[in-house]
Amino acid sequence: MSVNLTLHPRLPQPAAMLELIKPITWFPPVWAYLCGAVSAGVWPGTGWPMVLLGMVLAGPIVCGMSQAANDWCDRHVDAVNEPNRPIPSGRIPGRWGLWIALAMTVLSLAVGWALGPWGFAATVFGVLAAWAYSAEPVRLKRSGWWGPGLVGLCYEGLPWFTGAAVLAGGLPTFEVVVLAALYAFGAHGIMTLNDFKALEGDRQHGVRSLPVTLGPEVAAKIACTVMAMAQLLVIVMLLVWGKPWHALAIAALLASQIAAMRVLLRDPKAKAPWYNGTGVLLYVSGMLIAAFAVRGLG
Repeated sequence: MSVNLTLHPRLPQPAAMLELIKPITWFPPVWAYLCGAVSAGVWPGTGWPMVLLGMVLAGPIVCGMSQAANDWCDRHVDAVNEPNRPIPSGRIPGRWGLWIALAMTVLSLAVGWALGPWGFAATVFGVLAAWAYSAEPVRLKRSGWWGPGLVGLCYEGLPWFTGAAVLAGGLPTFEVVVLAALYAFGAHGIMTLNDFKALEGDRQHGVRSLPVTLGPEVAAKIACTVMAMAQLLVIVMLLVWGKPWHALAIAALLASQIAAMRVLLRDPKAKAPWYNGTGVLLYVSGMLIAAFAVRGLG
């Protein structure tokens, strides 16, 4: 199959533009923003437009922008791993991938401004993090530790914090910040599993993901440990805060995840996509339970 990385004057295909910003990746930050809004303990009332605008910003706009930026900066890696993607296949020709990412960066900042000072500050951080992850000379995705950590923070912790801050109109409570940080920490494991699909291209282009540097088996064990540890700490904190039933519900979800992890660890490379569709769903379900648990605390 030929791979097209040259510059062409023609326009990109509309379907390819949608594929570039990967709608399937929007769910985690949208869900986390919603969890943040729930955890704020303030009934939205007339604030629903801000909740919905924040969810659109977190998912289609900022996350979509980060995907476009990543695909542009990764176009040579994708030519090895996934040559059918929009840029290496030529369906997004020339520098259109870069122009789309830059235009969405401007759009992100404009919409973030409409969310007030907390929303705008979080948007600036998210935009900078997206480019720092993908673009030279920083390109934090080259590190199997810093890269997944930054993505986990921006997918789960940052939108959770932002949703709570926007709805509450100020700094979220200590309990909300702790939960956002713990679930962001656990998301490091989710992002490590996501790196399994790019093993060959990462090896060839110097991306030192954990599956590349440590091997799939060890990387999968680390990912599972991180995800489980984060949720165990959430359970402990909920017990300390006097929320035993919420803690029990998350413990049940964690037990189901551990059963799924046993399947994953039998063949990490083959089962990573399966786990991302099963175990991760249980993980994010616990996020909403935890969000309801801390409403009104602090």
